[in-house]
Amino acid sequence: MIKIIIADDHPLIREGIKKVIHPEKDLHIIGEAEDGHEVLNLLQQEIPHMLILDITMPGKSGLELLKQINEQYPNLPVLILSVHSEERFAVRALRAGAYGYLTKSSISEDLIKAIRRIATQRRKYITPKVADQLASQVDANKKALPHEQLSDREFQIFCMIASGRSVTEIAEEFSLSPQTIHTYRTRIKEKMNLDSNVGMARYAIEHNLIE
Repeated sequence: MIKIIIADDHPLIREGIKKVIHPEKDLHIIGEAEDGHEVLNLLQQEIPHMLILDITMPGKSGLELLKQINEQYPNLPVLILSVHSEERFAVRALRAGAYGYLTKSSISEDLIKAIRRIATQRRKYITPKVADQLASQVDANKKALPHEQLSDREFQIFCMIASGRSVTEIAEEFSLSPQTIHTYRTRIKEKMNLDSNVGMARYAIEHNLIE
């Protein structure tokens, strides 16, 4: 029996995941969480064979939570689910310790295969698109793109600003002050040599970082 915990702040997504998993008799969901705090509480009660984790949840981000889980539970494999395309977060998630990265649009096709590969074989589940990204990033002759030099938190805030989210909205989502977000924005523009939110949006669109 493969025991699984699902962490996603959208009830409909959790229901969709359960609908895919339910017919598999050897897969058993032992808990559900809506945010990072609930995830950590569940893990204190029982450690599953794997965790399915949304990358964007309220409060602590999925990437930050992933790093914390890897430190506290190094033998727990984590599969990241996201509404965002592979170009946006996949390589960062794998670098942070994830065993796989799936977009939510591919759940019905890839989820069961990913669970079995990760939980039973202890092997990473890499889609062809992510494999191409990884191969591209290890090319010694390729210069790193500006957004690849951002920290995980900077990259998340960059994508949110580029998507048109306000400083107040971003501050509330990360439980930070607006001034802190302003500081992040200034640092991001300096690192990427961009001078405005419009420039950030244009860059993100050109590099397929926002939908």
